[in-house]
Amino acid sequence: MRNLSGHNVIVNSLSVNDDGVMVSGGDDGTLAFWDYKSAHEFYRTQTQVQPGSLDCEAGIFGSAFDMTGTRLITVETDKTVKMWKEDNEATPETHPLNWKPNILPQRY
Repeated sequence: MRNLSGHNVIVNSLSVNDDGVMVSGGDDGTLAFWDYKSAHEFYRTQTQVQPGSLDCEAGIFGSAFDMTGTRLITVETDKTVKMWKEDNEATPETHPLNWKPNILPQRY
């Protein structure tokens, strides 16, 4: 078990695919993408609320990867179900990885 620091709100959902990508969804609509083995957060995004909804309805209630593990399905507070896919145009130059590993990871 590890302590993943990154959210400042309640985390409602965790999903992991076969490639070791873990996604956490928070009450404020934040989706954080982590490497499961190293506990490194490599990407973070904010969901968009449905037009006509309040900003406080941006929470993520649940998430799951599809059978291929490439698409993420989220269930959100604004009564929407959204599908997220990976960016096929992403390269190490457009999405650099700034990772400084913790020498002694803490386990609880």
